[in-house]
Amino acid sequence: MHPVICTWGPFSIYSYGMMLAIAFVVGSALAAMEAGRRNIEPDIIFNLCFVIAISGVIGARIFYVATNLGEYLRDPLEIFMLQHGGLSWFGGLMLGAAAGIAYVRHKKLPLLKILDLMSPFVALAQSIGRIGCLLNGCCFGRESAYGLYFPVHDKVLIPTQMYSSLFLVFLFIILRILQDRPHKQGYVFFSYLALYSVGRFFIEFWRADNPAVIFNLTLFQVLSIVLFCIALFGFLSLKKS
Repeated sequence: MHPVICTWGPFSIYSYGMMLAIAFVVGSALAAMEAGRRNIEPDIIFNLCFVIAISGVIGARIFYVATNLGEYLRDPLEIFMLQHGGLSWFGGLMLGAAAGIAYVRHKKLPLLKILDLMSPFVALAQSIGRIGCLLNGCCFGRESAYGLYFPVHDKVLIPTQMYSSLFLVFLFIILRILQDRPHKQGYVFFSYLALYSVGRFFIEFWRADNPAVIFNLTLFQVLSIVLFCIALFGFLSLKKS
C-alpha cells in the first residue's frame, strides 16, 4: 500500500519499521504501567520488553528466511532488509520466549505471573505490527473482487493483515478483561496462546503467501494446532494444581 512513508535525500522512513517501533513503544509502555499497578518494578518490565523485542525480531526473521529460503538464496543481501517486511510470529515467539524466560529467571520473578502480565500487550503490539504488514504489502491474502488493491502486487487481495490486526485488538480486550478478574497464574497466558492459535489457523485459509505442506494445511496452521495443544495442556495443568 505505502511501503515508504517519506524520503529525505538518501534517508527513507519505511512503514513496516515505523509500525514495529510504535508497537514496541506502546506495548512496553502499557505493560510497564500495568506492572506498577501490580507492584512489579516497571523498569524490569521495560527491560524485559526490550529483550523480548530484540530476540523476537531476530527469531522471527530467521524463521521467515528459513521458510522462504529459495527466495533469499537468489538475493542473500535481502536477508538483512527488514524494512521490506518478512517476520514470522512463530519464530519470534520461540526465541523471544526463550530470551524472556531466561531474563525472568535471572531476576528471580514468578514466571507465570509475568507471562500473564505481558500477554495482552503482546497481542496489542502484534496488532500494530500487522498494520505495518498492510502498509508494506506483505503477509497478503488471496485474490478477491471484494478485497483491497495492493499496488506492490498490482492485484485486488483479501486484506488478511487488516483482519489479523482487528482480531488481535479483540484478543487484547478479552485478555485485559481476564487479567483484571481473579484467575490462577498462567490462565491469561494460556488463553492468549489458545485464542491466537485459533484465529491464526482460520486466517491462514485466506492468505496466499504460505503454501500447503500437509493435509492441505500450511506450516503455520500445523504450528497453530501444536500451539493450541500446548495451551490445552497448560489449562489442564492449572486445573490440577
